[in-house]
Amino acid sequence: MIEPAYWLMKSEPDVYSIDDLCRDGSTPWEGVRNYQARNFMTSQRVGDRVLFYHSNAKPPGIVGIAEVVRLAYPDASQFSPESPYFDKKATSDHPRWWHTDIGYLAHFDRIITLDELRHTPELDDMLLFKRSRLSIQPINAAMWHVIVALRKKIMHR
Repeated sequence: MIEPAYWLMKSEPDVYSIDDLCRDGSTPWEGVRNYQARNFMTSQRVGDRVLFYHSNAKPPGIVGIAEVVRLAYPDASQFSPESPYFDKKATSDHPRWWHTDIGYLAHFDRIITLDELRHTPELDDMLLFKRSRLSIQPINAAMWHVIVALRKKIMHR
């Protein structure tokens, strides 16, 4: 069995939240318009694990776990002039933008905040701190396990 790859995927909770994913069960991760994020997405495999991150939130942080449930396929919004994600250079023969589907696995009992992530030495090399606007980014297995363990750590304020 091939070990899954691990990802952090960001969404603004007022656009699409972990609660929305829980309600829907799965969703296409559409609207990505960054080439590096798109390339990461096209390398995702079914069964890969995803940390669901609420960006532009107070506080921003990781709120749950999902998994990739469908391989990359063309994002239909690129072809629709009514869509904010329309791309006039994209054609059905030569799509420019792709997305995968992710499925809900779990909520965390608490938010693992961006501040907490920044203050965890084992996570110093996360792309999150270097390319903060990147909506999809890989993480390694060691980082995954550190983050999942953090959700059980009781925070004292």
